[in-house]
Amino acid sequence: MVFTGFIRGLFLAIFSTTATHAQPVVLKFDSYRHYVDHFNQMEDEFVTNLVSNSQSWDWMVKNVPAFECPDKELEEIYWYRWWCYRKALKQMDGQVAMTEFIRRNPVSSAVGHHLMESRWVRDKKYGDEILLYWLRGKGVPNDKLNYSGWTIWAAYQRYLVNGDKEFLVRMLDDFIRYYQSWETNRMNPDGSFWQFDVRDAMEESISGSRTNRNLRPPLNSYMYGNAIALVEIGKLANRPDVVEIYSRKAAELKKFVQERLWDSQAKFFKVRFVNGGPSNDTLSDAREAIGFIPWYFELPDKGRGYEQAWAQLVDPQGFCAPFGITTAEQRHPRFRVGKTGTCEWNGAVWPFATSQTLTALANVLNHYEQSFVTPHHYLQAIQTYAKSMHRDGKPYIGEYLDEKTGKYLRTDLERGRYYNHSTFCDLVINNLVGLRPQAGQMLEINSLIPAGAWDYFCLDGVEYHGRTLTILWDRTGKKYGRGQGLVVLADGQKIAESSELMRIVAPLDISNQRLQR
Repeated sequence: MVFTGFIRGLFLAIFSTTATHAQPVVLKFDSYRHYVDHFNQMEDEFVTNLVSNSQSWDWMVKNVPAFECPDKELEEIYWYRWWCYRKALKQMDGQVAMTEFIRRNPVSSAVGHHLMESRWVRDKKYGDEILLYWLRGKGVPNDKLNYSGWTIWAAYQRYLVNGDKEFLVRMLDDFIRYYQSWETNRMNPDGSFWQFDVRDAMEESISGSRTNRNLRPPLNSYMYGNAIALVEIGKLANRPDVVEIYSRKAAELKKFVQERLWDSQAKFFKVRFVNGGPSNDTLSDAREAIGFIPWYFELPDKGRGYEQAWAQLVDPQGFCAPFGITTAEQRHPRFRVGKTGTCEWNGAVWPFATSQTLTALANVLNHYEQSFVTPHHYLQAIQTYAKSMHRDGKPYIGEYLDEKTGKYLRTDLERGRYYNHSTFCDLVINNLVGLRPQAGQMLEINSLIPAGAWDYFCLDGVEYHGRTLTILWDRTGKKYGRGQGLVVLADGQKIAESSELMRIVAPLDISNQRLQR
């Protein structure tokens, strides 16, 4: 135990010396310490990984952006999820990895989620180590393709925040090897991918099977996203061969998903059954939340009617329920039929799927013209998501829950305590506040908070492209004293502002330019 503690302390010392330690400009960290004090006192620390509860506040001060808003439940869960995040950092054979269950060794089902959340952690070594652990290990990759993944896509999205081109390009051969391994193990002759539902980490689903090789939206969408990321990384690496190869693969997957997985009558992307051969080549009769995943990667073409799927998100007979987004449409006769408490994806609310759906929804609201969903729906959905993360009146994140009561359903609730199988902070930063990462030195902010919904919010101390950002909304100008409306600071210097909560595009460096209004 003494030796383990020494090693853990050594890793923390190494990481702390490389962190940028950027501090908030407007908010004061100590104003939020009461949240962490409460979390630390809620229960005994039954597992200690890399960063203990007693070290949690110091770690958060050094590594995560500060956030406040008038919805105090959502604000508390924002801090709670960062507190849970560091619980999942684990030392593995001299490397730092991230676990799903904090009592167990890592599994690969949620690596994409881990990287998307990690992109906002100031010390980039945590995200670096997660990638190196899975794709290199100690000479042999630890990712054995046990679960479908969008690792390459998430790695590129992380680059759009930290701008570390050198690290990303250095991983290119690892990314290509990962992609090619999926082609060897799961690709069909037509270039599409088959998968068991359990290996999409979505077992016991209405459309799925632990043994049938179905054509499913998750893995095919993930591989499209991975191919698109490889195109962009290939450009950074000056590898035209990579750009050409993976541009073609991405186009083929887009065509396949749109032609073979779209149900034109149900107006939804679905699972296609092919395990029994051509005679069994039919689409599932169930709409499931996995049909929203293509928009996570902005796969569907615009203006061709695919956006109609989003009408189901806000339909009480579809996916809209009191405690979240169901994993299958509620009108289906097999909705939540069968056993309970053993990882069913036949309708119950899973944070894993909620994270994916909300990311996809934000992309629709940012980049697609449609009339089915609005920012009001996004705010309601993330507020419901925050509400769902409670048990016995205390913050809690577990595996999955009843859509009407909010009761977590896993028989062994302690197994999934602090279940690191989803995102939340990324959804707040990227979508609710609206920091939309991109290459280059331009900054885009497009908050999904509807006009008139909140009088104020502030996200402070965000490391982005080597600058420390502050993004705040102050309706009257009296809350923060930095001006009325939407204000963006870079290293404390105002670089953009607007009297309305609207999309802002501005250069990060305005030393030789006028302030963007």
